[in-house]
Amino acid sequence: MRGRLPADPRVKLLFVHQNFPGQFLHIARHLADAGTHEILFISEPNQNTLPGVRKAIYRPSRPASRSTHGNIRDLDAAMVRADAVAKTAGQFKGLGFTPDIIIGHHGWGELLSLPDLWPGVPLLGYFEFFYRTSGLDVGFDPEFPTPVTQFPQVRAKNAVNLLALALDQAGQTPTRFQRDTYPAWARPQIRLIPEGANLDLCKPNPAARRKICRIADISVSSRETLITYVARGLEPYRGFHVLMRAIPAILARHKNLRIAIVGADEPSYGPTPPGGSWRRVLAAELGAGIDPDRVHFLGRVDYDTFRALLQRSDLHLYLTYPFVASWSLREALAMGCAVLGSDTAPVREFITHGHNGLLVRFPDPAALADAVHAALEDRNRLEALRANARAGAEAALDMAQHIEAFSAEIARLTGQPL
Repeated sequence: MRGRLPADPRVKLLFVHQNFPGQFLHIARHLADAGTHEILFISEPNQNTLPGVRKAIYRPSRPASRSTHGNIRDLDAAMVRADAVAKTAGQFKGLGFTPDIIIGHHGWGELLSLPDLWPGVPLLGYFEFFYRTSGLDVGFDPEFPTPVTQFPQVRAKNAVNLLALALDQAGQTPTRFQRDTYPAWARPQIRLIPEGANLDLCKPNPAARRKICRIADISVSSRETLITYVARGLEPYRGFHVLMRAIPAILARHKNLRIAIVGADEPSYGPTPPGGSWRRVLAAELGAGIDPDRVHFLGRVDYDTFRALLQRSDLHLYLTYPFVASWSLREALAMGCAVLGSDTAPVREFITHGHNGLLVRFPDPAALADAVHAALEDRNRLEALRANARAGAEAALDMAQHIEAFSAEIARLTGQPL
């Protein structure tokens, strides 16, 4: 880097996320579109770009050391990341860049050294989840108990969380569930900035169920029932094992039904499958109960295919441990899906049973199969759920509200209107 950066615009923003743009796509794009701000985004290398956003790359100097105690390898990796981000940020400081605010995700430790580089500059950090040995994901599923000997490792996963809280800077998170995973003394530091959905893209298409729809590699007629399930990874954390074990009973009760399953075989959370993937393990367990002519594993799909599936869906299943809710739940509600969700705290924050969706005891394959059957037997009720899902999304999940709340928090911390 040579020379000086351009003359200072009205507000200078520094974003940090190891997978640009991460959770900050919508606010960063909105601010860039305004054309009156200077936006620098520090990230590990990827191919993503945003017009009006300057992307700077950092590269950790090494992976977490295998000689480090296993319980604190995440902390070791976080310290390496913090050093790498500070080195990249320091180059821009040397060129005269001083942000009015630093915005980032605390999960990987990237923000930890930036207050030392720019003392007095406000920092707004995303607090995603505080790990606990009981009451949340750990120990939730009796099929996958966590030995007491692993409890120290669970607690140690909060090392970066605690260091981030010790910075005594502003924090934000999108749901009450996520905020309430943190200790009571930390919650006043963490503001709620709810995330939303693009209501113009994520909208109902009632005509999709009145004609033959060809989506990905499947064709669904208007006489067929389509159940959809979406997860980043097909894994127990998102109830994939429960779904698979419920499928034989669902297929037996409904002869004219297809199930479309979206998600990668590689798990994102939780235990590693013994056979390479949970799909392979459960397919071997269930055998002919998973009819390949009626159960479609689509892998990862593009966003247009995802939307087309949900717009055609007769019943959408969203299952999760007490863990961070997926963006797909918000988008399913915005698209007016009839959602059958797990009766777990993160889902209850979005769905009121019988009003804008349905909840089912979890993890329980028989209960899921029974709930699917009951839902499909009352088509009038499904229509009411769809209408209420969309209305609720318009009231509380509009992306414009997320951008407005995020912008207001930036203005509060910087003292400068956006």
